[in-house]
Amino acid sequence: MKKILVANRGEIAIRVMQTAQKMGIKTVAVFSTVDRNAPHVKFADEAVCIGEAPSSESYLKGDKIIEVAKNLNVDAIHPGYGFLSENASFAELCEDNNIIFIGPKSKAIKIMGSKLAAKDAVKAYDIPMVPGIDEAITDVEKAKQIANDIGFPILIKASAGGGGKGMRVVEKEANLESQMNRAISEATSAFGDGSVFIEKYVTSPRHIEIQVMADSHGNVLHFFERECSIQRRHQKVVEEAPSCVLTPVLRAKMGEAAIKVAKACDYLGAGTVEFLLDGDHNFYFLEMNTRLQVEHPVTELISGVDLVELQIKVARGEALQIKQDDLKINGHALELRVYAEDPLNDFLPSVGHLDTYQLPKGKGIRVDNGFEEGMDIPIYYDPMLSKLITYGNTREEAIQLMIKAIENYIVKGVETTLPFGKYVCEHEAFRSGNFDTHFVKNFYSPESLKAETENEAKIAALIAVKQYIEDQKLLRLPNY
Repeated sequence: MKKILVANRGEIAIRVMQTAQKMGIKTVAVFSTVDRNAPHVKFADEAVCIGEAPSSESYLKGDKIIEVAKNLNVDAIHPGYGFLSENASFAELCEDNNIIFIGPKSKAIKIMGSKLAAKDAVKAYDIPMVPGIDEAITDVEKAKQIANDIGFPILIKASAGGGGKGMRVVEKEANLESQMNRAISEATSAFGDGSVFIEKYVTSPRHIEIQVMADSHGNVLHFFERECSIQRRHQKVVEEAPSCVLTPVLRAKMGEAAIKVAKACDYLGAGTVEFLLDGDHNFYFLEMNTRLQVEHPVTELISGVDLVELQIKVARGEALQIKQDDLKINGHALELRVYAEDPLNDFLPSVGHLDTYQLPKGKGIRVDNGFEEGMDIPIYYDPMLSKLITYGNTREEAIQLMIKAIENYIVKGVETTLPFGKYVCEHEAFRSGNFDTHFVKNFYSPESLKAETENEAKIAALIAVKQYIEDQKLLRLPNY
């Protein structure tokens, strides 16, 4: 493998290229017209424009990306996350053109791409699942019958969905019809498939996921868990590894379950098995993401591995050289997704110009970044600017380092999730570990963040005034 095309943009494109270059592999970037001067384009050995700004005219054009790969004698394509990363047809297209797709085979992507097919695939492996139905429906009357059988509250989920789209919590039967119609409409719009399924809603859930890696020689490893319970709109914002609530016994059980899920679909490469953990620490299989996750850096830091390097080696047909017993958790890592979003305005995207953009530096601080000062934030893509990751010997150390890093991350011109990240890190519920996926609903409000920010500004002003008075006293001292 001498040349890899990275079919993505922003921080993940650079992240993949860094490892490829470390391994002596040439890199090709693809870009849309609006990304012409983006850092990932400058970072690559070669770069080709593949279309206009909308992703449907550029980053989602699989045939165009294949054409570029063939013209430049590319050996393999790394899809990153998002865009074509979980597109079985694109994986097949790579296979048909003798280009290695750095990811699982298309069959595994298809199985795990449907939540119902995924549940069906792991049935024989005795993996706990949330009570519900194993068929997709659009019939409201049938939904009412099922909901009454399993008991409210229930969760309506799009069968083909992800990212919180087509998902609705229903507390009572009176709300079922309207919420189901909304879920079907949203799922149809987002995925072209309005079918939904129903399962029991787990109260006080924590979102725990297990990183797995499988080679073509029958080896499957897990690299421990990530805690991803701090979310807004069912999408993660703060992640950490390890979770502060898992015991070694529970960790081993969940790790073994994740390996079984990978084996159930003959998995290859890096993947993530997601679980819900209830208030009594029972875990339930949720789904499998057949790609590298946004939050993979926290796993890399606690396990001491380069997951992208392992992805590339596995794609080359190499056997994993690590054994499960070799893997140990060292320290604690925390990640904040730095989105160009306004936490004071319902986390709506904040499009604008990066007038000032200065990254924090120092021991234990890692920034996987995709932007530079002076750039505009395009409206066409996910608004994530970077991922801010901190690593310490203990959870407390990683949290304190994160607070310091956030304070030293200077962004002017757009609003970001940096203040929200600091709010989380300073909140007692998070620091104590006593939180779940309802953290934002239970503890956060724009008013509370605003009050905290104003209080900090007030303290800073008082300190400045005090310092000014002290300085004036010194200036008034007579000279002898």
